[in-house]
Amino acid sequence: MGKGRAKVCLVSSSGGHWEQLQKLKPLVDKYGGFMVTEKTPFVKDCPYLMVQTDLKDKLMPAKMFVNGIHACAIWAKERPDIVVTTGTMVAFPFYLLAVLFRKKFVFIETFGRSNEPTVAGKLMQKHADLFFVQWESQKRFYEKARYVGCLY
Repeated sequence: MGKGRAKVCLVSSSGGHWEQLQKLKPLVDKYGGFMVTEKTPFVKDCPYLMVQTDLKDKLMPAKMFVNGIHACAIWAKERPDIVVTTGTMVAFPFYLLAVLFRKKFVFIETFGRSNEPTVAGKLMQKHADLFFVQWESQKRFYEKARYVGCLY
C-alpha cells in the first residue's frame, strides 16, 4: 500500500448482511483491501470464504475455531488497517484481531433490526472506533451509535 493509504477488510455473514456490505465495495476499489464472507451457493466473487455458522448451530464452537484459524491466516497475508463489518459470527475473529492489533474497527448495525439491538452490535460496540446505525430508532440501544441512513 502506498503511504497514507489504508487497507480495508470488509467482512460479514452471508445473506442480507453481505448484500449491505457489498454496497461498500467502492472502498476496497479506492483504498485497496479485500472482502470476507461465508461460503454459500449464493456468494460469487469473494476471495475469502469462511465456514457458515450461527449462535443456534450445535457445531458453532468447532466452526468458530476453524474460522478463527482461517481469519489469522488471512490477517497475516493481508494485514488490514481497518475492519468494517455489518456482522455477524464470521466477523467475530476479525473483530478480535482488530482489537488485538489496535486497528480501526467500524461496525454497521444491520438494516434488518430497527427495534431491537443485535448480539453482535452489543458485543462489538465496546471497541468500535465508529458505530453506525441505519435506523434512527436504533440509536437508543447503543451509546456510540451514529445514525447515517441505510446502505441500500
